[in-house]
Amino acid sequence: MKPKIYLFVLLLWAMQTAMAAPPDKDPINHKVDEMISAIRRVKATYQIRKQDIYKRLQQTRQALSKTTNLEEKVNLLIQKDALQQQLKALADSERSNIQKIRYIKGLSIIKLLYEKVLSLDHHFSSLVTFNEINKISNPNNYPEFEKVKELIKNKTDKRERLKLTNLLGQNMYTSTIDLFIGLFSADAKPEEKQAELENIQCILDFTLRMNNDLKTIYFETSFLQKTNQKIIEDIERLFVAYTKPVGYQTPLKQCRENDDWESIREKLDAYLDKMQTLQQDSSKVIAYQRMLINLNFPIDKLLQFINEYNSFIDQGVQYYQKFKIILNSYENERQCRSSLPPAYTKLKADIDVSIQKFNLAYRPVEINGSKMKELLYGINEYE
Repeated sequence: MKPKIYLFVLLLWAMQTAMAAPPDKDPINHKVDEMISAIRRVKATYQIRKQDIYKRLQQTRQALSKTTNLEEKVNLLIQKDALQQQLKALADSERSNIQKIRYIKGLSIIKLLYEKVLSLDHHFSSLVTFNEINKISNPNNYPEFEKVKELIKNKTDKRERLKLTNLLGQNMYTSTIDLFIGLFSADAKPEEKQAELENIQCILDFTLRMNNDLKTIYFETSFLQKTNQKIIEDIERLFVAYTKPVGYQTPLKQCRENDDWESIREKLDAYLDKMQTLQQDSSKVIAYQRMLINLNFPIDKLLQFINEYNSFIDQGVQYYQKFKIILNSYENERQCRSSLPPAYTKLKADIDVSIQKFNLAYRPVEINGSKMKELLYGINEYE
């Protein structure tokens, strides 16, 4: 098989290996494993080819040490130099093919990561809003509370009663104090007042105890959303750096919207063809090495981004575990279950679903120390 055809087949194999991830395997982790498997396959293939040359080189050296014939020595030296050149060419070809695999698989990982961070942004936006939190954490938003306020209004002499301003009337603390003062001074039977107080006791207890905690969930979710926005911006910048060497200039957002991934492949093919041409010209060694480095550097940045993504997902799990503890901390939940707002129960369910999503759909990319070394440097510590 001709070298160029061999390289093409090898590259095609690397792109098409294991088309679908197993059902229990995250697509990104599957792509990482694909990349490592492809790299190992290339290394194993080249190792077989190099072993034959090493064997012939060893035989040549032994023959050199034994012969005394000048002409034979010259021929053996020429043969030795040719074998060493073959080894160098194989090493360059191996390195080039590993870089091709890393680049193609890395592009697939960027694509999958972008979908994940966009999904996370939608997740944070839909999980909880300030209006929802304000609705369940302020007694003024409960019909039962308004009913008692209306009773006080009807049973109190308007000339003697202090009327709260709109601003203070919406403040849960001042409106609650005003309600108690009004309830005690209202011209109503004690048993009627007691009955109304009992009707709203769970609402008051829940909102006064949980108001700050619920708002903490909102603000910290907003913080996670802003952090995710930064990650979106980071991966979009990464894409620019990743595709710049091959001459692709469309931003990631537009590339995704237009499904323009094939254009990157085409530009990569042209880039690789140029590299192969330079590799075959001994006077173009520096230019070839520069192109190889330009292809390698963005992949290193991708691995750095994966570390950033993993840290964020770990942080998200910790936050939602804390939210779950907060929501389960209401000590009178059993006693007041029938009076609690449905939005509170829904929020608890949403938090459970979020924890599951962070552990499954958004889970960290599995790159431990040995995988990282193999992806960065092509080093397999078990070799």
